[in-house]
Amino acid sequence: MSKEQSPRETETKEKVLEWIKQYQETNDDEAQTNLVLHYERLVQSIARKYSNGKPYHEDIAQVGMLGLLGAIRRYDPEFGRSFEAFAVPTIIGEIKRFLRDKTWAVHVPRRIKELGPKIKAAVEVLTTEMQRSPLVWEIAEYLDIDEESVLEAMEMGRSYQALSMDHTLDADSEGGTVTLFDIVGATDDGYEKSDQRLVVADALSVLSERERQIIQYTYIDQLSQKEAGEQLGISQMHVSRIQRKAIKKLQEAILAAGGV
Repeated sequence: MSKEQSPRETETKEKVLEWIKQYQETNDDEAQTNLVLHYERLVQSIARKYSNGKPYHEDIAQVGMLGLLGAIRRYDPEFGRSFEAFAVPTIIGEIKRFLRDKTWAVHVPRRIKELGPKIKAAVEVLTTEMQRSPLVWEIAEYLDIDEESVLEAMEMGRSYQALSMDHTLDADSEGGTVTLFDIVGATDDGYEKSDQRLVVADALSVLSERERQIIQYTYIDQLSQKEAGEQLGISQMHVSRIQRKAIKKLQEAILAAGGV
């Protein structure tokens, strides 16, 4: 036998229906505020269930409030259900859509997000039936989809939540740890410089012996043109002329090789 409502409960229910009607007919701000305050604890309770202590609880609570307002706009007492019975599934549905669409660490197609829960449910059913973990083709057959879709959804499911760069990993048997940041590779300028040296070395082969000597003295040994000329027994003007010719030949050879 159902418990009879107290006069206070009946009065509250009638007040809620009055606020709903007032809001639906006139979009009255006061009626909306009264309804939001009246059902705030209900929305917060549902939000806590789905946030489970996560930092985005307030976001979920806000989404739940949007679900509440949507329920207020669409509720019809002639449905034969109480407002609470109508509002709760609406609030939960709004929160689930938010979690499906907004809380993945990377962008994932909607069809993958929707397929994920189906695969999870299929795995649970098949595991119970077969007393072992189902194979990919068995999951695909159960859901009447291709194996590639199952594999894609499983792989993308790993993107639901990214690890922080401060996430620690066991580094050795003695309990030492490192963070993900410690093991992420970085660009090594040495590789690019090695490529550049190879290109330049190959380009030097187009120079004559005297041209290579001039480049060696003036660019690598950092001698002045006068000092280079003294080393080679030629004038500074002659060094300058050979240097310009050598540089032009090097530029052409490097451009032909794709540059550095």
